Amino acid sequence: MTQLRDTLLTALAPLAWGTTYIVTTELLPAGHPLFASLVRALPAGLIALAIARQLPTGAWWGKSAVLGILNIGAFFPLLFVAAYHLPGGIAATLGAAQPLIVALLVVVVLRQPLSWPLLGWGLVGMLGVALIVLRSTAQLDTVGLIAGLAGTASMAFGVVLAKRWGKPPQVSAMGYAGWLLTAGGLFLLPIALIAEGVPPVIDLPALLGYSWLGIGGGIVAYALWFRGIRMLPIGSIAVLGLVSPVAAAALGAVVLGQTFGATQTAGFALALAAIVGGQITSGRRKQSVTPR
Repeated sequence: MTQLRDTLLTALAPLAWGTTYIVTTELLPAGHPLFASLVRALPAGLIALAIARQLPTGAWWGKSAVLGILNIGAFFPLLFVAAYHLPGGIAATLGAAQPLIVALLVVVVLRQPLSWPLLGWGLVGMLGVALIVLRSTAQLDTVGLIAGLAGTASMAFGVVLAKRWGKPPQVSAMGYAGWLLTAGGLFLLPIALIAEGVPPVIDLPALLGYSWLGIGGGIVAYALWFRGIRMLPIGSIAVLGLVSPVAAAALGAVVLGQTFGATQTAGFALALAAIVGGQITSGRRKQSVTPR
């Protein structure tokens, strides 16, 4: 029951991230996605630091910077470059490749045997997401493909390194998330301001949207996510990332009235099967990693 509870709590993070698309399109000013990412990271990180009142020490200054950049600072810009150069379906499908990349990185970084079940469930999940979001009119773009794969690899590497390094035992989940959000936000700050600047008008809907991204999708989600990385097997974490595109598609259907056919329904079934199957497989393997 403990692992089930930890899994459900961790799944709340990608569930919150799945709301990003609808919040961005329906509430936020158009043309400022990087500014939205900055608001999601830096203020949330500073608030978390103020609440936790804990700062990194020793080697954790460097580790926090690396993890913050990989999981947040580099991931967000690459994600939006992919979104601008590719149809949303292809960008989401590339993101769904994270379990496959994690399965390979686990061998190199954590020195664990290759998990064929994780590879299998990763392929099933990627196929499911592809069926949900891909359309026959989708066209490829080299820059978008490179950015999409690089962004997925960045977050996958960040997850695996976070699993390897763990966190100092005396640091709270809030403080740890604050370190990484602040590091990622500081990396994003010049990129967002130079590329986009500040939106000319921030009305009440935008304020509500930015608040949700910063609190729900920032402080709370990342605290739960990095807690889950420490508590759960790495394979379980990898497939939980599929919750995000599935939630985004479900919200599109419920809120925006987007219609789903038999293909999309089958994709939902495959994605959910991959999420559940990955948890069962990881629970049986009982992977455990001691940070070096």
